[in-house]
Amino acid sequence: MGVTSTTAGTMAADASLRAIRWLTYLMFFMFAMTTDSVGLIIPQVIAEFHLDMTTAGLLQYGSMAGIAAAGIGLGFLADRIGRKPTILIGLALFAATAFVFPAAGSFAAIVALIVVAGAAIGIFKTGALALVGDISTSSVQLTSTMNLVEGFFGVGAIIGPFIVTELVARGVSWRWLYVVAGSLCVVLFAIALRARYPGHARTPVAPGAGSAPGGERNLVSTLRLVSNPFALGFSLAAFGYVVVECAIYVWMPTLLAMLRGPGVELVGYALPAFFVMRALGRFVGAWLLRYFDWSAALALSALAIFACFAGSAWGGIGVALYLLPLAGLFMSIMYPTINSKGIGCFPTSEHGAIAGIILFFTCAGAFLGPLTMARVSDSLGGAAYGFRFATGVAALLAVGCIGNWLVKPAHPQLGRFAQQAP
Repeated sequence: MGVTSTTAGTMAADASLRAIRWLTYLMFFMFAMTTDSVGLIIPQVIAEFHLDMTTAGLLQYGSMAGIAAAGIGLGFLADRIGRKPTILIGLALFAATAFVFPAAGSFAAIVALIVVAGAAIGIFKTGALALVGDISTSSVQLTSTMNLVEGFFGVGAIIGPFIVTELVARGVSWRWLYVVAGSLCVVLFAIALRARYPGHARTPVAPGAGSAPGGERNLVSTLRLVSNPFALGFSLAAFGYVVVECAIYVWMPTLLAMLRGPGVELVGYALPAFFVMRALGRFVGAWLLRYFDWSAALALSALAIFACFAGSAWGGIGVALYLLPLAGLFMSIMYPTINSKGIGCFPTSEHGAIAGIILFFTCAGAFLGPLTMARVSDSLGGAAYGFRFATGVAALLAVGCIGNWLVKPAHPQLGRFAQQAP
């Protein structure tokens, strides 16, 4: 019996959606290899260029500044020119930048490349996040898919530091990590070029809202959208969460380097353990959030994160060796859930802009959090003081998540778009 044209079309559409999902997963896997390796790269840079913590932290600040600028400044591109062109532009820019890293001989050159690579990530990430919204048929599926996406991000965050460790052990510069990521990026570009993307609605913004000619969204209208209480609320939650997360993957290796005595042989495993816990938790979270209320899950996770930080601050470095990596398990569902619910509060025609706004606040947290910790640590005489600041932020995050659980302000808004067709 022959296959009807309708059946063939459905099969082709399903195959395209599967390809797009895997492309999205691998994009997050690829850039996580670089961004989440910064905790191991910073000590190498400190030794190579004789820097203090604040200056060496420019690797983190520069990357996040680039992503943030692209998120808030170019996030509307995914809504205006389409998901596919936006993703292709970002991937091409990242690959071109990555292959230049081995030639960077000065710290200033490295920082410049880090900023450009960050901007490239910001471009294709907003396109990818908007695309996840396009292919999700409900708020629940959007959250579940976002957890899977972040699960692959978590795996990349494990592979990247492993590659850095192997490179350094063999006497090869950490810069070649970017060549590895750039090579994968070329493959992803080829896949993205051939993939068939679903269409998305382009709803004109209201007159006077900063729309471009033809009523399409632009930078001005995106900035005005920041004042929306749902956009701002979820963005601030992402900001607080990322400050806490970055405390671990940026500065935990520096904190644990001061450990002496029992447990010192485990220090080298602490950061990989954190990434493993975070990755495993996200894959489990993709299933868990299909059956449990997301606001309750966020509140309980935030409380557990605060407990890990508070216990570390009270018990000292020896206790932090175990509690800080454990926090990764509870962090696992935080960001993808915050991100997906923030995006889910808006129609698909605005997903690119909203993804860009949340991404901006995310990177602002990843910039300001580690910078503040570094300044506190340099001023007071040790990384432990910076972690006390992070503990305070974890407390605020827990309070906010508990309030969200009790009041549930976003639930009606999410219900409006819960059954949107992709």
